[in-house]
Amino acid sequence: MLSFKIYLLTHFKEIPKKSNTGRLVLDLLGEAAEQICWNRMNPPNNIVEEIEKGGVVLVYPGAGGEETDDLTGISQFIIIDGTWHEARRIHQRSPYLLKARRINLKPSEESRYNLRKNQKKSGLCTAECVIQILRAKGHYDTAELLEERFLAYMRPESAISGRLESRCLSVK
Repeated sequence: MLSFKIYLLTHFKEIPKKSNTGRLVLDLLGEAAEQICWNRMNPPNNIVEEIEKGGVVLVYPGAGGEETDDLTGISQFIIIDGTWHEARRIHQRSPYLLKARRINLKPSEESRYNLRKNQKKSGLCTAECVIQILRAKGHYDTAELLEERFLAYMRPESAISGRLESRCLSVK
């Protein structure tokens, strides 16, 4: 049983995408994870209340967040689940999120997410964020299981480099 809750605030366009790693989190964590479809006009009441009480943190990189790998005392996390462009828009268009305490995770390695173009080198996808949280909270076995599923979900690097090489050959 996990000692925390993760809310995936998901852009509606993200839900059906095959490149979405939030589904891995939901499948593995069960009731410890909840997907909330973001709606600019109707913010989720439970999240707004938790932010007002100070009972939840937003995992979101950049200025304004405290960089940490110590998650002691934190039992609820919000992760914006979408592309970087969608996440930025959700953050900017949700006044309640601007009031949330923000944390920046300190990843031990670069992202291995390779299902979309133009990924931030310094950013992590949803599943990688949850893996970091699981490890920081002492749930190593669950973190390893999620990491195994995540890596199996990714395209093998050889397939990517092979496609790039074939494109280069066809351009000549």
